[in-house]
Amino acid sequence: MRQWLGSTVFTLVLFVSVLLYGAAAIVFRLFGYRATYAVARSWCRSMLWLLRRLCGLGHAVRGLERMPAENTVILMKHSSTWETLAQVLLFPHQVWVLKRELVWAPVLGWGIALLKPIAIDRKGGRAAVEQVLEQGQKRLAEGLWVVIFPEGTRVAAGRTRRYGLSGTLLAQAAGRKVVPVAHNAGRFWPRRSLLKKPGTIQVVIGEPIATAGREPREVNAEVQAWIEAEIRAMETG
Repeated sequence: MRQWLGSTVFTLVLFVSVLLYGAAAIVFRLFGYRATYAVARSWCRSMLWLLRRLCGLGHAVRGLERMPAENTVILMKHSSTWETLAQVLLFPHQVWVLKRELVWAPVLGWGIALLKPIAIDRKGGRAAVEQVLEQGQKRLAEGLWVVIFPEGTRVAAGRTRRYGLSGTLLAQAAGRKVVPVAHNAGRFWPRRSLLKKPGTIQVVIGEPIATAGREPREVNAEVQAWIEAEIRAMETG
């Protein structure tokens, strides 16, 4: 009962805070892009703190030493809402590839739109890939990292789907490696679930994977094999 109460309170605060911080992000845009980004980081930090206090759900990270010095493309598992908050704190100054409908949402979407996301039509096919390549290279040239969920949508814990090629193609076009990231957040904060289970989410950052001169599908297969193997190890360890 206590876990359900904490989860309910957290969810209510999350929704209300979206409006407050979204409005703050818009106001702080008057002071520049970095001020708006600082508001986003503050919101994510406060939500993860509240998640620990109300739901007993924290996280632990392994592999930070593997992060390259040069900004590049991160390919991250997407199984929960948790990683959409945590990624802002786990990795350096970044932008995200996301579905364009998110930036249409009142207040929240307007705030997201100010953070230089690459907002694509997920049904756009080749046009969406070309948008990621064009805008992604510009973001990388600005010194920003690009975070991509290669499965394109949240996938329930224990499952996977085909990894899209846009992240690997972007890294190749920019002459960069890709960094795979695995986690088991879906086990504790399942998609479409109000209940947040107590525990510690495990996050593992993998070795950067070279993309130059390689077949993109081969790179993707390596990324997917590593991520899914790491998650299975978390569940059985």
